[in-house]
Amino acid sequence: MIDAQESSSTRPYLIRALYEWCTDNGFTPYVAVKVDDAVQVPKEYVKDGEIVLNISFDATSSLKLGNEFIEFNARFAGTAREIMVPVDRVIAIYARENGQGMAFPQRTVGAKTADVSQVNTPRPEEEAVRGESEVKLLRLTNPQSDSGAPSPEPPRPGSKARPTLTRVK
Repeated sequence: MIDAQESSSTRPYLIRALYEWCTDNGFTPYVAVKVDDAVQVPKEYVKDGEIVLNISFDATSSLKLGNEFIEFNARFAGTAREIMVPVDRVIAIYARENGQGMAFPQRTVGAKTADVSQVNTPRPEEEAVRGESEVKLLRLTNPQSDSGAPSPEPPRPGSKARPTLTRVK
């Protein structure tokens, strides 16, 4: 009998499920990634140690959502790049159009609590995300809001608003 400590992580299965949900519903799946030496992404696009990647069928080729790594080829400013992200570095996966998705706890060295990121997306919704020993709040907000408060309406089609990722301490 396998106990919870020996079983495989649920993270890659949840990523695949949410990717499939996004594509089935015509949404664009984005992953937010914590970048370190184990992550192979174009470093010039990394901001504050994190990067948001479009993993839709139209944006990638040879996409593999494996149990250990997410691998694909994509173009950045017209240049083809090979991307490889360890699954445990994925902070969140969500639909660009409505912000629905899931944030994952990130373990910090020597800490017992999880660190959950705040994902700024077009929908002003809130949901609780359970870490190892406490609940963190994931707030989905409109990055175009001037006051910092969430806007009740999503951006209009054709707007240039892009989701951003901000660390919650």
